[in-house]
Amino acid sequence: MTKLPPLREVIARHGLSASKSLGQNFLLDEQLLDRIARVPGELAGERAYEVGPGPGGLTRALLRAGATVTAVERDRRCLPALAELQEAFDGKLRVIEGDALAIDEAREAGQDAHIVANLPYNVGTALLVRWLGGEIWPPWWTSLTLMFQQEVAERIVARPGSSAYGRLAVLAGWRSEARLAMKVHRSAFVPPPKVMSAVVHIVPKPAPEGVRAATLEKLTAAAFGQRRKMLRSSLRSFPGALEALHALGIRPERRAETLGVDEFVAIARRLDKDEHQGLVR
Repeated sequence: MTKLPPLREVIARHGLSASKSLGQNFLLDEQLLDRIARVPGELAGERAYEVGPGPGGLTRALLRAGATVTAVERDRRCLPALAELQEAFDGKLRVIEGDALAIDEAREAGQDAHIVANLPYNVGTALLVRWLGGEIWPPWWTSLTLMFQQEVAERIVARPGSSAYGRLAVLAGWRSEARLAMKVHRSAFVPPPKVMSAVVHIVPKPAPEGVRAATLEKLTAAAFGQRRKMLRSSLRSFPGALEALHALGIRPERRAETLGVDEFVAIARRLDKDEHQGLVR
């Protein structure tokens, strides 16, 4: 590995600037980047998958930690800077030009990869829901270490009854463990965003039996789509939902934000059971 120039020098030399349309904010503090790369644990000999590496700040940290990295970058302007990293870390970095939402990640990154990314703000939530979704569990990834706007991060780790608690918290909590790993001040970015950021760390845990992810996703979308309304109103058009509440002894006068993750899982399980028995039309 050759000595790498400072990130600010790389950005200046390649004439890079963060694109607002792509949701970019570059993180240049290499000590902070190394801290983020340590959140997943020991990465030596492990696979890492990164979305939106930009000029390669976090990519450097992952490579320094010993990971073999697959990085997906949509912005062609950043490819020459990433090519320099490929040369410096011979055989350890693979760069794919493209849209992360359109890529077969399991095939490209390989099974048991650690996803580590300073996610572009405009696709971060969509990617998280995709990684937490699907019927196959455990997933292809081993852990998620993701940078979000702090408000979004707090929604992912929120507990029932809080104003931040919602669909993301349920999707993150029913078959994985999510924690707020660290907060990142807006001044650490170039250009500084208007909001603070935070890193969330998520690891999979065994999935409850008898529940389909698709059912839980639809249920939470309906329940929190009108979060200020009682469940009897927000779930009125969801086939079988009010009957499931009655069967489980969950009062329909409650609001979605008061239900724990286990209660949402129980409702989804009941819906799937009733559908299987032909009771839901």
